[in-house]
Amino acid sequence: MIGKLLGALAGRRLDRRDGGSGITGALIGAAAAGLARRALVPVGLAVGSGYLARKLIERRRGRRPE
Repeated sequence: MIGKLLGALAGRRLDRRDGGSGITGALIGAAAAGLARRALVPVGLAVGSGYLARKLIERRRGRRPE
């Protein structure tokens, strides 16, 4: 809930900079917070898997990371 509130506040501020009423930005910010929370685990797994794969490949080839 706190994430939605913070997202809504940030979205409202962004919307008001463009001369809007703030409601559209608040809705977009709240939706973005919910989407970020749901996407965090899959994105984290993808990034972590890629990092691990790179390290394993480098180890096999005998290279040292710079």
